[in-house]
Amino acid sequence: MLRTCDILDEKDKRLHEVSEEVKFPLSKEDKDTINTMIEYLHNSQIEELSNKYNLRPGMGMSAVQLGILKRYYVVVHEYEEGKFKNYILINPKLISNSEEIIYVEEGEGCLSVNRPVEGIVPRYARVTMEAYDMEGKKFKVRGREDLAIVFQHELDHLDGILFVDKIDKKNPYKNKNKYRPI
Repeated sequence: MLRTCDILDEKDKRLHEVSEEVKFPLSKEDKDTINTMIEYLHNSQIEELSNKYNLRPGMGMSAVQLGILKRYYVVVHEYEEGKFKNYILINPKLISNSEEIIYVEEGEGCLSVNRPVEGIVPRYARVTMEAYDMEGKKFKVRGREDLAIVFQHELDHLDGILFVDKIDKKNPYKNKNKYRPI
């Protein structure tokens, strides 16, 4: 079982590297990794399991956060109390986005950033992603609000960008009044 300590910390240089495209068919190792990521994210969002296994809660995880420099990530979205939908995006691309910009009012978080971070990260309110599933079939998925934010956050990981890199160092709340908080 994946533990919080298995996730790379922001000081690890690999988190700033660009991940490589995935070749199909997926290896057994990649399939196992994806399933392990889903299990971690699911369990981390259920308070009883999160406490029992000492898991930091998370909604998304990229392969690079486990030291695997491949272009895939997983999102486990609790769309209703106790009901989850899993998203597996392999070789994802953002193909369209809204003009509206939002930010997480209480601040974005990351399983690789183990400290409080002040500031806002402007994100598109709605996005459409194109990616491949585990069988190599291309699909599109739309996300809005928190799902759009996590899709963008994880895509940044694949390009070697952490959310803290997107916060203006001199003015962490720059343009806050121009964007909608969620």
